[in-house]
Amino acid sequence: MSEKDNKNKPVIKVVKLGPWFFPLVAISIILIINYFNGGFDMNYPQPTSISKFYDLTNKNQIEKVDVLTSSAGNTAEITLKAAVYKASKDEKLKNLTNEKGPHYIVKDVGSLELFQKRLEEAKAKNLISDFDLKPTSNWGEWVGLLLPTIIFIGFFYFISKRMSGGAGGGGQIFSIGKSKARLFDEKNDTKVTFENVAGLEGAKEEIQEIVEFLKNPEKYTDIGGKIPKGALLVGPPGTGKTLLAKAVAGEANVPFFSLSGSDFVEMFVGVGASRVRDLFKQAKEKSPAIIFIDEIDAVGRARGKNNMSGGNDERENTLNQLLTEMDGFGTNTNVIVLAATNRADVLDKALMRAGRFDRQIYVDLPDIRERKEIFEVHLKPIKKSEELDTDFLAKQTPGFSGADIANVCNEAALVAARKDKKAVDKQDFLDAVDRIVGGLEKKNKIITKEEKHAIAIHEAGHATVSWMLKYAAPLVKVTIVPRGQSLGAAWYLPEERQIVRTEQMLDEMCATMGGRAAEKVVFDKISTGALSDLEKVTRQARAMVTIYGLNDKLGNITYYDSSGQTDYNFSKPYSEETAQVIDKEISAIIEEQYQRAITILTENREKLEKLASILIEREVIFKDDLEELFGKRPFENIHEILEE
Repeated sequence: MSEKDNKNKPVIKVVKLGPWFFPLVAISIILIINYFNGGFDMNYPQPTSISKFYDLTNKNQIEKVDVLTSSAGNTAEITLKAAVYKASKDEKLKNLTNEKGPHYIVKDVGSLELFQKRLEEAKAKNLISDFDLKPTSNWGEWVGLLLPTIIFIGFFYFISKRMSGGAGGGGQIFSIGKSKARLFDEKNDTKVTFENVAGLEGAKEEIQEIVEFLKNPEKYTDIGGKIPKGALLVGPPGTGKTLLAKAVAGEANVPFFSLSGSDFVEMFVGVGASRVRDLFKQAKEKSPAIIFIDEIDAVGRARGKNNMSGGNDERENTLNQLLTEMDGFGTNTNVIVLAATNRADVLDKALMRAGRFDRQIYVDLPDIRERKEIFEVHLKPIKKSEELDTDFLAKQTPGFSGADIANVCNEAALVAARKDKKAVDKQDFLDAVDRIVGGLEKKNKIITKEEKHAIAIHEAGHATVSWMLKYAAPLVKVTIVPRGQSLGAAWYLPEERQIVRTEQMLDEMCATMGGRAAEKVVFDKISTGALSDLEKVTRQARAMVTIYGLNDKLGNITYYDSSGQTDYNFSKPYSEETAQVIDKEISAIIEEQYQRAITILTENREKLEKLASILIEREVIFKDDLEELFGKRPFENIHEILEE
């Protein structure tokens, strides 16, 4: 733009008033008023009575009297003679006044005519040197009375504007019943499209169809179809439910209202229902539109479970209003509701029925192919080495969600930067996975030689048993470097199975008990280092007996409640006799695998101790090191076939 254009273009300056503005104005007004009234006098005259005034007059101690007359009353200011003031022993007088005066003030002299007559008589007798009448106006007193009122009204107006959102949106006391939903503008907001959502092909297909409903409704309504009222995204945390909703906001090109289920919850009665009404009112005015409620379980929990809350529970009222808006007499078919939760089991059945949430879209953890696609999305902004293989990364992260993979990519970049690298390589990603799964390395942790030997034997036991078992997960590496809360770790690469058989679970439990079994074989003693192992095998054994029906004595029975209606802390779906059988069977399964691990390690004790010594020397060993010591794994071809 040229200089001429700049000159012709008007300049608009916006001044934003801060919270200090009104108090500053009030203080300024008070200062101005006091300035015109004579200013602040820290040596203001000492009040006295009319009788003392006459006493001072009779003693010939007064130099001058100034009579201030006004409609509100008459005041006399008294100035003492210099000699009298200096000789005065009244310390209070000297501390409050100065030599020039006035020294005393009489706030009410009574009748002005009588007081003036007495002053004239005293002057005639030379008892006072002079007196003067000074008429004054009382406008300052009126301002002094009105000013606090004006300041109070202004302050109240300022606070009310702030609380209603008019002056910066600070509070919401006057708009508490309004919806807190954020309206996404497709022109100004950052757009996330389906291209940014890797994997989740089935979920994306259904979500894309919902977008198509709004873009081209005639395609479906012309043959008698109805646009669905809502879709519920269900799945574990971090799988991409909210990301899918963001993609809908970017693709739909219709108004998209987004908020959380907790935004309806408030301490005031009726606020939640009011916000629901306001939300759907806004959506209907802008229809066709989409409403997205994240974490809907905060407001959509099943009603009637908490009897302590009574019939007027605020959360239930909010849910009732939501149910009515989604499918009631006044509903509008041009508003589609999307919701996300990872706790679908606690939602109210009325919310889940057809006509409200017509579709439930399950967003599962990604498989190896989907993880590769997710890695490719998150690796785009990262400077990576050319030989980095995304297939390898996908294989190294079984069970990782999309959020976990994003965290791995970011952590790998941080690891590479910490090492002053110019690009992120394979080892950085392995270190990132170790950091996320196991925790931060603690190489400076104080460990005695005996403890280090015991840890090495423990981890070598895991590695040896898993190497000798057919269905145990393939070993990746073993380390005795403390990481997080663990003193050592054996890293495996579990297979991605859709179903698990009994022998597979038993082999995994046997490999888990290999650490404690190694301590028993080598030291003939056991320690507390197997706590996490015991927790894992106990959980697996209990699942075999009570959930999957894999126990011969109990048979084909399960005590698992997928609806989440049963609280096992207060009631159990089996008798005390059955509970004793369950406990015995769980213990028997664990002890059987423990003895199995002891047998394997006893047969391979020499290799076990050699592996432990290598661990003490190197601190970390890998699969190749085990192949040199044990030879090729007997059942490795089984895992290769399963991977293919």
